[in-house]
Amino acid sequence: MQTRGAVIRKAPGELEVVDLELDETRRDEVQVRMVASGLCHSDDHHVTGDLPVGTYPFALGHEGAGVVTEVFENDKGIREGDHVVFSAIPSCGHCRFCSTGRQNLCDLAKGILAGPRWSDGTYRLRLSEDGSPVGQMCGISTFTATTTVSLASVIKIEEDIPLDKACLIGCAVSTGWGSAVKAAEVQPGDTVIVMGAGGIGVSAIQGAVHGGAGTIIAADPVALKREKAVEFGATHTAGSIEEATELARQMTDGQGADATIVTVGVLRPEHIGQALSSVRRAGTVVVTAVGQHAVSDTPMELFDLTLSQKRLQGALFGSTNGGWDVHRLLNLYRAGKLKLDEMITRTYALDEIAQGYRDLHAGLNVRGVVRYE
Repeated sequence: MQTRGAVIRKAPGELEVVDLELDETRRDEVQVRMVASGLCHSDDHHVTGDLPVGTYPFALGHEGAGVVTEVFENDKGIREGDHVVFSAIPSCGHCRFCSTGRQNLCDLAKGILAGPRWSDGTYRLRLSEDGSPVGQMCGISTFTATTTVSLASVIKIEEDIPLDKACLIGCAVSTGWGSAVKAAEVQPGDTVIVMGAGGIGVSAIQGAVHGGAGTIIAADPVALKREKAVEFGATHTAGSIEEATELARQMTDGQGADATIVTVGVLRPEHIGQALSSVRRAGTVVVTAVGQHAVSDTPMELFDLTLSQKRLQGALFGSTNGGWDVHRLLNLYRAGKLKLDEMITRTYALDEIAQGYRDLHAGLNVRGVVRYE
């Protein structure tokens, strides 16, 4: 069938909305009509070339929700007409990591930026203009009006939850919230710095609230994001990590934050050292942000890391378990304890997606969302 989607033909490149041919659904797959997709900075990393992919053209988008339009009988109980959220990280359910409760590290994730389906190396999308194969980001490509994905990438949700809000759970909310609750292990009374107050950052703030943090300092140079951070639970704001560090020390008798969560849009080497300097002895730094994949030189005080017994922790997808945590987060939303509506600053049509990313670069959005209907 024909569909339309946003692709890049090279990197660095530009997002371009094109006509696409979508292959027939196979027995281990599901076809989904998209309703909404979040505009995540991770997609922009592919546009800029910070994170190269294995196939060009490459159809972007990994944070979305929609309605099932075609599926074979399956053991997940997913049927035509069901509402689903995509998991940016697929889960096979039986590899070492899935079987030990770490679905975010599933073996299938090794192939999510290659382009073809990891199960057989074939493609599901092609350019209508010349039939060239098109890679799918994370195997899902949520910037495509109708997409075909592996059953390992979809989670059925209740139909009373608006899909244009639920889509945010597919990456930003799970990643930020989990970075605080699971990776940083925020405890009641903790002092927490969140470095970067975009979609993932405000979700980390909400996670810190749920963990019981007593002081939450949102550090961001953009005034709009600092203002929004307070709405999501930040007790203090700062224009820089240096200012946030000084605030944390003033509040802790000079010790520093219990945890700092790095959720900036583009990770730079100096951010790691700055974050490590902001936490107390035995404090934790969680790095959720990504930057240029080839950067390896990171200036930090190794002496302080060892003798102050600090912990530097990476977090993929917020260390969350997609199959369970998606439902947990949506139940919190239903109960009024998780803010999703407030995260969405602007909505865009698919053909306006390039403007959406210009707005992201300009600091105008906490989260932009593409709506397909």
